[in-house]
Amino acid sequence: MHTPVVIQYLKKHGQLLDWEIAAATAIPIEQVRISLAELLAQGEISKCSVTSFKDGKSVEAIQCRISGYFPPAAPGRKPSK
Repeated sequence: MHTPVVIQYLKKHGQLLDWEIAAATAIPIEQVRISLAELLAQGEISKCSVTSFKDGKSVEAIQCRISGYFPPAAPGRKPSK
């Protein structure tokens, strides 16, 4: 199953849309959505439905992220306080 690939990709890249995961991992969108449903049932991710408009047409997607996971800070200069 593709669930381990999906969760590792989310850990590495943070909050993403289902079609972004599918495009980057070459996993069919239907399989990505099945994996996301499994991860949601296990409490591994949180998700919400998103509707955006492209060229006047509505596009439905699932936005998800790892539950309680904060990616490490990016290297480089930090903002001054």
